[in-house]
Amino acid sequence: MANQLTPLDQVFAALADPTRRAIVMRLCAGEASVGELADPFDMALPSFMKHIHVLETSGLVQSEKSGRVRTCRLSPDALLGAEDWFQQQRAIWEARLDRFEAYVMKLKKENEQAAAKRPSRATRKKGS
Repeated sequence: MANQLTPLDQVFAALADPTRRAIVMRLCAGEASVGELADPFDMALPSFMKHIHVLETSGLVQSEKSGRVRTCRLSPDALLGAEDWFQQQRAIWEARLDRFEAYVMKLKKENEQAAAKRPSRATRKKGS
């Protein structure tokens, strides 16, 4: 199933987990070894490595092993697809909100015109 995900789906799936988001945020400050990244988390290293693997599969993180140390770094280009998707969604919602605002303004204008055509209370009392 994971092999059938699009790159965008993989990025969102990777970022859906708070541990992986924390890893990405830490890597925004610069590269770090797996040990440094794992230190703040209360989990076994094999479990932590599963998170690293998901981040690597999504393209968000690259790692390199030198001797016994695996160093990770952020690959921000993987976020470009998500950024494009968000911009498309923003454009869709801004257009919807613009249409809604135009509709509300139209209703307001119609109500004002209808109110102007109705006789006022003072005029109605004189006619009685």
